[in-house]
Amino acid sequence: MNTEETSRFVRLRVDLVIEVDDPGAVTKAALRRIDDENDMPADERVHAEDAVTEDTAEALAYLVDPFDLVNEVPGVELAQASWSSEPVDYDPDSPEWDLDEDDGDDDEAEGAHGVS
Repeated sequence: MNTEETSRFVRLRVDLVIEVDDPGAVTKAALRRIDDENDMPADERVHAEDAVTEDTAEALAYLVDPFDLVNEVPGVELAQASWSSEPVDYDPDSPEWDLDEDDGDDDEAEGAHGVS
């Protein structure tokens, strides 16, 4: 495919496993972020506050924004994003968590990068 035929859109997949040492700090930060959103309707605010208070994974999802990942990358604009979070049983020695494992997607771009 030459440059004229190449799509301008790129799907960037990022999979993070985060260890939460202080769930209370995560919840407080999420509540502060909600409090700072002046244009949020009251009923949506109550729902968001309940969600982040009851579930640290929800609080973390509220704090992590894909826009922040590409905001300062020159020459790109975020076209669409979705993300979620969930508690997981993490074992770094398990083959299930091998970052180099092929996920079966043959169309995947070369040169995957991981941080461990």
